[in-house]
Amino acid sequence: MSLRKKMIVYGFESNDEYDYQINCCLESELSTIRCLNIVGNSQRRKTAFANALAQALEVKRILYHDFTEKKPPPVEIIVPEITDEQGCKEPELESFDKIMIEASAYSEAEDTVLILDQIQAADFRDHIRIFQYLENNVWTVRNGEYFANKRHLLVFLISEEPLYHSLQKRSFRVWVSNVSHNLIHYKPEDFDLPPQSDAMLSALENLFSVLGMVPTKTEYRHLLVDIKNRVYDMEGLRHSIFGWVEGVDRTKLFSEKMDAIVNMALMAIQDYQCLDQVELKAPD
Repeated sequence: MSLRKKMIVYGFESNDEYDYQINCCLESELSTIRCLNIVGNSQRRKTAFANALAQALEVKRILYHDFTEKKPPPVEIIVPEITDEQGCKEPELESFDKIMIEASAYSEAEDTVLILDQIQAADFRDHIRIFQYLENNVWTVRNGEYFANKRHLLVFLISEEPLYHSLQKRSFRVWVSNVSHNLIHYKPEDFDLPPQSDAMLSALENLFSVLGMVPTKTEYRHLLVDIKNRVYDMEGLRHSIFGWVEGVDRTKLFSEKMDAIVNMALMAIQDYQCLDQVELKAPD
């Protein structure tokens, strides 16, 4: 199974292939911890990409930290209480430090992916600490040092703003868009449709081309169910497209400039609906 198909199983569907970019990261030199910087205009779709990729790579441990969470869930690792010379307890470690320690510990024996999400919300000093961690494989907290095994650890960074320069230089960037760009010419047999549906699919392809995107196969299937059962006018077609297809520019889709293109698709749909009804009645 290809990487793209594996990622679909784990909740991220796209027509675009990411094998080349991921291999660039995975096969980079091992002098330091490998790091993938997931960028793009897709907001939380980048998070879905990171989680699906980690699972598709079949690593043993997947750890996740979101810098925007005010009260992140506790991590599994138990850090012993620390007291100073006067016997006073030191403050509990931050969740970020805990998960960095946990990632280091697991990487000693298991393939581990550490996903650090929404880094733009982190203190700039933490950006520097992450960079140093990638460079020397050591996470330093208070007076303790926690060593990571660079052969087993892979770090994913997600940020809505550009990374700290040195941190960016240590990462391979992959772009995750809010729409698929790989052009796929769907055929009737892709959806178990009769040959006469080809004109309808061509009209829909033209519509999506003007919108600057290509729906995934799953999105197309949902849309075709609506077309079969409830699309009778331009408004319905537009609502179904916006409802099922991720990343559609709603303002553009509902603009008057799109009326002619949407109407052409609707006429092709209605022609197919008529042919389909005739076929259903034919055996009588």
